[in-house]
Amino acid sequence: MDVVLDRVAGLDVHKRTVVATVRTPGQGQRREVTRTYRTFTAELERLAAWLVTEQVGVAAMEATGVFWLPVYYVLEAAGVPVEVVNAGHVKRVPGRKTDVKDSQWLAQLAECGLLRGSFIPPQPIRELRDLTRYRTKLIQERVREEQRLTKVLEDAQIKLNSVVSDPLGKSARLMMRALIAGERDPETLAALALGRLRPKTEVLRQALYGRFNSHHAFQLRLVLDHIETIEQMIIELDAEVDRVMAPFAGDRDLLDTIPGVGKRIAEVIIAEIGVDMTRFPTPECLASWAAMCPGHHESAGKHHSGKTRRGDPWLRTALVEAAWCTTRTKNSYLAAQFWRIARRRGEKRAAVAVGHSILRSAWYILSTQQPYADLGGDYFTQRTDTQARVDYLVRQLRKLGKDITVTDAA
Repeated sequence: MDVVLDRVAGLDVHKRTVVATVRTPGQGQRREVTRTYRTFTAELERLAAWLVTEQVGVAAMEATGVFWLPVYYVLEAAGVPVEVVNAGHVKRVPGRKTDVKDSQWLAQLAECGLLRGSFIPPQPIRELRDLTRYRTKLIQERVREEQRLTKVLEDAQIKLNSVVSDPLGKSARLMMRALIAGERDPETLAALALGRLRPKTEVLRQALYGRFNSHHAFQLRLVLDHIETIEQMIIELDAEVDRVMAPFAGDRDLLDTIPGVGKRIAEVIIAEIGVDMTRFPTPECLASWAAMCPGHHESAGKHHSGKTRRGDPWLRTALVEAAWCTTRTKNSYLAAQFWRIARRRGEKRAAVAVGHSILRSAWYILSTQQPYADLGGDYFTQRTDTQARVDYLVRQLRKLGKDITVTDAA
């Protein structure tokens, strides 16, 4: 293979060590030097200084869990060009498997220009990404805790969930805190209902009569305390996200014009893909990177499964959630697209397809800095040429030996 880059490095990154191989021009053949460093910051700075001394044009390393992050940050600060490559794209040739051979193989692939770097957003976007991902995890944990709360109440034969629409609403929390404090009288507990729940007092009395005991009280207290702690953490994260998002508030507001995309989903989209769309030359490139487009697997003239690949799970979850939200919008193109595909392919495929459309729209919005322009809920209806459809059906009847005269209905 021809050498494309003269000075390259391959880094095999682990939790405790980094094996680095540098390949540079030599006498008659390529010069290759391999060294091993610890992953302490001082050692990584020594590694960066060595790469700078060797005038390395690109350092390639695999994305290995979270262990590549400290190495990337130190090399980035030292001005060493780094390419983080997908480990699934770097296949070892048959032979012995060692860390040294891995770093040598990465260096050889890099010097031949056979590696393609992953998308690494700039520092502000990386910080925003950390916050939005942690917030998503906390929201998911809150949902799990709510399910545990329901389990405890059902085990105690307290049917509160069958009466209240929000099991963590103000009235429900007052009743559960009273149960934890030792109150067992259904009438006293039902009297704690507030607002629109007060007319349901009689039903509440029946729902709050069960076998709640000290064991359930202990469990319920821990779950409620955990939920309230998570809620407080989410509030703090929201405030921090707003602070970090301030430079990108205009982009967030533009994305918010897409049906189904709210403030939080817009923040997730920006955190995952950034605001600079020059990294993705076309919306198709962005959709392919996010694995939100159909797969293409063709061999020997046969087309195999077209299911989507595994991409960014945080972005995919947000886009699919936004797609489901579009189904509740009226007279919108995305809602019409969802139900049009759902009738033929099912709702799950429709959600992915609409998520793909939302991502493409986000690319155009961030590229042009223009708000979303809806095509309307009747877009697919207007696009259909009625006369062409009539002519097609008449031709089909004539092929079957039938003659027909078409007239407009009264």
